[in-house]
Amino acid sequence: MTTVVSTRPAPTAAPTGLAADRPTRSERRAGRLLTAPFLVVYLLFLVGPLLVGVVLSFFNTTTVKSGLGDFVGLSNYREVLGDSLFWESMWHSVLFTLLTTPPLVILALGVAILASRIRRGRLFYRIAFFLPYVVPSSVVTLVFLWMYTPQIGLIPKVFGAVGLPVPDFIGSTSGGWTAVVLMTVWWTFGFNFVLYTAAIQDVPADVYEAAAIDGASPWQQIRHITVPLLGRTTSLVLILQILASLKVFDQIYQLLGGGPNQSTRPVIEYIYDTGFTAYRGGYGAAATMVYFVIIVAISAAWYGLRRRRATSSAA
Repeated sequence: MTTVVSTRPAPTAAPTGLAADRPTRSERRAGRLLTAPFLVVYLLFLVGPLLVGVVLSFFNTTTVKSGLGDFVGLSNYREVLGDSLFWESMWHSVLFTLLTTPPLVILALGVAILASRIRRGRLFYRIAFFLPYVVPSSVVTLVFLWMYTPQIGLIPKVFGAVGLPVPDFIGSTSGGWTAVVLMTVWWTFGFNFVLYTAAIQDVPADVYEAAAIDGASPWQQIRHITVPLLGRTTSLVLILQILASLKVFDQIYQLLGGGPNQSTRPVIEYIYDTGFTAYRGGYGAAATMVYFVIIVAISAAWYGLRRRRATSSAA
């Protein structure tokens, strides 16, 4: 009897580990082609203006003459750091952030939880709460400016109907801050509402069912299940809201113009005034760079804190 020995090569095992995760040459080429439009736009409209601003900050550039002007080195930065008006406007941006961030986070969380527990018309409420966010700031400002008008405005009439003193929404500092905070909360909380709504949908339903079987009330479910599980989303919403509030410009400029007597002027309006009203382009660019560094420092601090918490949790 003869024995036939097969010469067929043994099948090779499928690659595993890092080798299997490496993209092929065609995949890398396709990835570069897909990201190329975004990179072009990013370089032209974000990185490019940033580099131009850095260059302008070292010159006494004016917006009424062509060219960079004379090189002045760090004198623009020294003037910005010693300018009390710059730091006053920075405080106004911080104050606006302190006034708007808590209600925009807490209100969005509460409304998202309530909307998630509505059985009928859930889609309608979600759309209704988000719609104000897509309205242009100029339209929102005109509507609220009419509602703030003394004698005929809706909001002064509501204050008077409940027996509260009617603040001067346009002519006083405290009334101006109240006006812009109310308008901002109504206008922008829909974005945070959407983030919380998406996060709530990811919470497993069986967790609530198990809690209900154990006798947990709806409030106890919200307190001990929903809110803790939304901790990472709350952290994200908080930092996004802080950065957005620090960059406030539209509503204050259109509603109050930074008044009365520049008592509500935020830092971006200060940069706008110095660069395009006082025509000091180089100084405005230096102020922009200082403000940019402050924003980056806040973002880096938040990232470091998040990374430290993640490391401690993993340990």
